[in-house]
Amino acid sequence: MASSSSPYMRNFSSDKEAADALAQSYQALRQEIGKIIIGQDEVVRLVLTAVFSQGHCLLVGVPGLAKTLLIQTIADSLDLSFNRIQFTPDLMPSDIVGSETMNQQRDFHFVKGPVFANIVLADEINRTPPKTQAALLESMQEYSVTVAGQRYPLERPFFVLATQNPIEQEGTYPLPEAQLDRFMFNIQLGYPSYDAELQIVKNTTSDHRPTVSKILHGDDIQAFQHLVRRVPVADNVVEYAVNLVHKTRPNTDRGAARATQLLEWGAGPRASQHLIVGAKCNALLNGKYSPDIEDVKAVALPILRHRLVRNFKAEAEGISVEQIVKELL
Repeated sequence: MASSSSPYMRNFSSDKEAADALAQSYQALRQEIGKIIIGQDEVVRLVLTAVFSQGHCLLVGVPGLAKTLLIQTIADSLDLSFNRIQFTPDLMPSDIVGSETMNQQRDFHFVKGPVFANIVLADEINRTPPKTQAALLESMQEYSVTVAGQRYPLERPFFVLATQNPIEQEGTYPLPEAQLDRFMFNIQLGYPSYDAELQIVKNTTSDHRPTVSKILHGDDIQAFQHLVRRVPVADNVVEYAVNLVHKTRPNTDRGAARATQLLEWGAGPRASQHLIVGAKCNALLNGKYSPDIEDVKAVALPILRHRLVRNFKAEAEGISVEQIVKELL
């Protein structure tokens, strides 16, 4: 692994030593982020898990829950470049990926769009039409964009975090299932507790602005991402994850009876992959060297939440996707 100026990353003699450094740096990251983000520990855990797992996140919450501030703070603590794209009904694909322009010598040259950053916040992604939403697909999956037949690679690490307002509004365009499937996690943000909100109000209405230290750098994150992939997994853990995904598929041999009753569609193979990678990362962040079934369960809900489509019966009876997932675990 490459050496770095980070106090948490250096050339390690073994993967065990690197795993210990990842757990140590994770605790330091949570401490730094906690200076500004109050009462969102579970959200911070999942976003950092996605970063180290090379995954993208969909954040769903009502306005005013500091979604933008959360991601800006995480980008600062990771010493990564950050761009925010406000999705609107008139946004064009070229506004995201960039476009070719003509200079004074009448030569075309490519002007990079805001997607060329380490962390991209796609704010209110459901407020823009499908054509523009699709402009993110190639960058999320291929880590590159193609303009006028020319491919432009994105700088690694690359991480898309999209926010969605759950309040029904006219002029919104729900993300299609094919695009939802490209997000590793669907993270729900709830209102802060009374005590947390007291602390938030005190912190944000004074003149004091806490500063966030840079804990890791881009090279460190990429090295840790490769480390997560190398974590060994027992066969029974892989079998549990794949079996869990199969249980979500209605009218199949391994599908659960409850899934057949309540679901229109189940999760695809990408969910199985994310369950294992997420479990590997969750184990490392908690100081373990290999995941167990509890690590799969720790990431199952945000991975499956946006991949299951309820049928009319489930909707009519008010049974949520969260309830179905908890029954299948």
